[in-house]
Amino acid sequence: MAPNFVRRRMTRIAFAAAGLMLGGMIAFQPVHTAQAQGPVSVADLAENLADAVVNISTAQTVQGRRSVPMPQVPDGSPFQEFFEEFFNRQNRDNDQAPRRVQSLGSGFVVDGTEGIIITNNHVIEGADEITANFNDGTKLRAEIIGTDEKTDLAVLKVEPETPLKAVDFGDSDTIRVGDWVMAIGNPFGLGGTVTVGIVSARNRDINSGPYDNFIQTDASINRGNSGGPLFDMQGNVIGINTAIISPSGGSIGIGFAIPAKTAMRVIDQLREFGETRRGWLGVRIQEVTDEIAESLAMDEAMGALVAGVTDDGPAAKAKIEAGDVILRFDGREVEAMRELPRMVAETAIGKEVEVVVLRKGEEVTINVILERLEENTPTEASVKTDEEPVEEPAAKSEVLGMMLAELDDDLREQFSIDTDVTGVVVTEVLPDSSAAEKRITAGDVIKEVAQEPVETPADVEAEIGKLKDDGRRSALLLLANPTGDVRFVPVRIEDE
Repeated sequence: MAPNFVRRRMTRIAFAAAGLMLGGMIAFQPVHTAQAQGPVSVADLAENLADAVVNISTAQTVQGRRSVPMPQVPDGSPFQEFFEEFFNRQNRDNDQAPRRVQSLGSGFVVDGTEGIIITNNHVIEGADEITANFNDGTKLRAEIIGTDEKTDLAVLKVEPETPLKAVDFGDSDTIRVGDWVMAIGNPFGLGGTVTVGIVSARNRDINSGPYDNFIQTDASINRGNSGGPLFDMQGNVIGINTAIISPSGGSIGIGFAIPAKTAMRVIDQLREFGETRRGWLGVRIQEVTDEIAESLAMDEAMGALVAGVTDDGPAAKAKIEAGDVILRFDGREVEAMRELPRMVAETAIGKEVEVVVLRKGEEVTINVILERLEENTPTEASVKTDEEPVEEPAAKSEVLGMMLAELDDDLREQFSIDTDVTGVVVTEVLPDSSAAEKRITAGDVIKEVAQEPVETPADVEAEIGKLKDDGRRSALLLLANPTGDVRFVPVRIEDE
């Protein structure tokens, strides 16, 4: 999942030529050429670790393809006989019996006595049969102990006759960009392959799940490396190779690994319970942009803006409100919105934590008792901001490029707005306005301006006027779509 790493031998040649002109004479210092040397070999390290890395082969039974229906043609048409013959032949070929499909991946042993192997969930997902192939040629049937789709991890178990070679997890928090790393895996089914590179970046969000914080590496990772270990130079696993960016399907030097710190807690839970048990706060959050920070009089854009609170969830019980900005969680700074879901998930269920929020310019400390995140419960996640536009009626007032009206029964019916949604309805958005830039659409309902509730267009105008008098450059609107989902949107007011 990263491009083939080609080591260029660096030859350093030291040239020291000094010319000194004395009385028309030029004197040259002798030239010294350093002997070319390559990087220190990792052969001993690779040899010591190879036996702990396994190739994962899976088999799965899939059903034959369904028949293709023949298009309707008039009886007696010259194409009828042709179509009947063609589609009957196609369907005979497609209606195959169930067949076995095989795939390959990688994994590694973390407990040699118990026979515990770690790999990616997507490597073994849907498999009927899983086999671990070891470096010495041994093949052992593996069973699934537990899987976690959100982090793409799976724990397998084999029954070895003698203890297996195992590896330890390292501290992924201490690695630095530029540190050397080594990947061992099964790219393209070739078997044990060793590649070396560096850590290219940390805390990468590739939008694969709610807890993304991948290690990026240029160590060559390809298809089949999934689930294999990423080692530091002490032989500790600091990541689990899981994804690549590759337009061609091959390595281009951008691979991603799940950090050991993220993986270890999930693996421990899967081994103990066969499932994950994550903390749950019960809020819907969005990013604090520079515009939102300015509209809230914050010195810098940080934290997670609460856009909604789940009824009867931990946050609701503790009186966290929409519009609060979560600055600190359980003693840790929330530097960016995407950090909060991971912080919450890693916190023990039932623990009472301190949550510091910014509420109308003041920091408020709230104690929250976390509950368990069920699989069908939404994680703490960012809200969607794009809504499909609907047809607009005549407007009654214009503010910030939006035509506004009081929400009545006729407008509810026209825009299909739920009965429990209250506020001021947007009936039209003027092209090239600040509101249009923020993708506000007709049918959206303004519930708050600068965290103050509004019920009429006059309320909206009054709050905007206050912001202008205070020298604010944007207004923070709390919007609800017709179904009631809410989001915060900062809209520029310079044009007003």
